[in-house]
Amino acid sequence: MKVKIAVAQYDISFHKHWKSYEEKVSSWVKEATEKGGKILLFPEYSSMEITSLFSKEVYRNLDKQLEAIQELYDKYLKLFQGLAVKFGCYIQAGTFPVLDQAGCYQNHAYFFMPDGLFDYQPKLMMTRFENEDWDIKPGTQLRVFNTDYGIIGINVCYDSEFPMFARKQVEAGANLILVPSCTDTLAGYYRVRIACQARAMENQCYVIQSPTVGEASWNEAVDNNVGAAAVFTPVDKSFPDNGILHLGELNKPQWLYAEIDLDKIVEVRKSGQVFNYRDWPQQFGFYPL
Repeated sequence: MKVKIAVAQYDISFHKHWKSYEEKVSSWVKEATEKGGKILLFPEYSSMEITSLFSKEVYRNLDKQLEAIQELYDKYLKLFQGLAVKFGCYIQAGTFPVLDQAGCYQNHAYFFMPDGLFDYQPKLMMTRFENEDWDIKPGTQLRVFNTDYGIIGINVCYDSEFPMFARKQVEAGANLILVPSCTDTLAGYYRVRIACQARAMENQCYVIQSPTVGEASWNEAVDNNVGAAAVFTPVDKSFPDNGILHLGELNKPQWLYAEIDLDKIVEVRKSGQVFNYRDWPQQFGFYPL
């Protein structure tokens, strides 16, 4: 089964009104689907550009921007839900920091489907910035999503650096892992990129990374954004020798497109040069040093 993926290298813009944000997101989705994209991936915290709709006192303050953005939560969900239905595609819309019933903020990666349904994967592992400066709390539930193209998992940025999350998802049937990311240094970008490549190799699956790019000095949470979108594969026969199907131009706002063949994942697990996916359990049978 083949499907075309559209992976965003998404810039954080300053908007004076909601319509400006709506038009930007809509134009991105329209462009991707006109090029044949059926699964669209946006980056982590891309939603933070809508804090620009509030006063400077709000968007320059880490705590106040989290509180204020809740006013736009329903509009955000409605926007992406409508776009997924209108354009007949799946959209992983990046992430939105949501105030939960316990009064804590969690980072939710929403997955919108062409039939109007949607769900989310909470981020499970917090970075130091999220823990120490922004007070974002971890979620606790690991999920997968059933689609017309098989089962899909989501690892939110830092989550990709912890291999058991992706492993549990592929064991639940996922052959495709989506990684929305937001990194403010080149080293941070490479940490996530290297993790994504490792997850693709050890699980013999596709892993897709979507970063925020460019500067947004007006917002302390997403002021610097470094990265390149990529589609990573198993490192085996019928796949690229370096495990990179496509790689975007660093820090340039753009869509990256790739057609992936999910049947090749099934095949490589049966007849590859190595059997990383199959052999995974063997590593736990050795005695410690």
